[in-house]
Amino acid sequence: MTLQAPPNRTNSDGKTRRVGVEIEFAGLPPRDTAKLVRELFGGELNVVSPHRLLVEATRWGEFGIELDTQYAHPDKTLLEEHHEGDSEWARQQHQRRIEFHQKTRELIGDMVTGLVPTEIVCPPIPWDELDQLDQLFGALRDKGAKGTDASLLYGFGLHLNPEVERLDVDYLLAMMQAYLLLASWLRDEIKVDITREVLPHANPFHKEYALKVLNSGYQPDLDTFIDDYLHYNPTRNRELDLLPLFAHLRPDHPHELLHSQLTKPRPTFHYRLPNAQLSQPGWGSVVEWNRWVEVEKLAANSDVLRARCNEYIAEHSQPWWRRCKTKLLGLFKSS
Repeated sequence: MTLQAPPNRTNSDGKTRRVGVEIEFAGLPPRDTAKLVRELFGGELNVVSPHRLLVEATRWGEFGIELDTQYAHPDKTLLEEHHEGDSEWARQQHQRRIEFHQKTRELIGDMVTGLVPTEIVCPPIPWDELDQLDQLFGALRDKGAKGTDASLLYGFGLHLNPEVERLDVDYLLAMMQAYLLLASWLRDEIKVDITREVLPHANPFHKEYALKVLNSGYQPDLDTFIDDYLHYNPTRNRELDLLPLFAHLRPDHPHELLHSQLTKPRPTFHYRLPNAQLSQPGWGSVVEWNRWVEVEKLAANSDVLRARCNEYIAEHSQPWWRRCKTKLLGLFKSS
């Protein structure tokens, strides 16, 4: 599949925009996955803990590979506790506690391997090199990795983190408007797995928020845009999660979600909708990137975007019975 160029290929510094890619799957434990990544992209293997590994110093940077559950990994807070002022006996007790904690977490990881997914967090990659990353997906498939459609229990996803072009509110608002208008189309194109539809990780935006943001009278400043998003979407579980971006833009914002351990500040959109279609030959980050680019194209075309927003508002502001009547009349006319 041909890699599609976004309308804006560089960031505000004139550098090629980058994309972070994350994928979840079953059937291949973290250690074997890390070895596969190193075979493909070089680098050095760093075993952080039995179920969390890094492949460092690749051409793009650091890959993180781990079981996707915090209970399989040692608690960083415990490991970093300082006890220099304690007695020798107290330091020994703390060391025994750490050793017991590490062993317990390792055993938990051993027990849940195969039940919880392995996750690969790729380093930010220039958008025009995503096709080179896609050899990873074919290699995972060949090694027996299982994606979303391999089981009803597998609510696995692929996440894209496209670097923003700019940080001003006009650009961010246009991107959100374009996404809201194309969200249904994206779900149809992706054929979002039924298990992922039931799970909360990539929930759609509510219509109330869409009506506010798509209205031509909605012209917020950046702080208002952020506060409105947080008011209507007080959760990480949105198909397009803007919390990492807002945490980057406003590190002193008081909302607790922007300071969660799971919210990593970064100048990117966190797009969570795609399935992990590892059973599908030819599927990979390029397929999902090309779909995402349609959002960027619509956002960049201000005239079409405004017209689409007005159409949405006109249709969805009608009473439900009138919308049903309009749709029925349209069906009769087309038959």
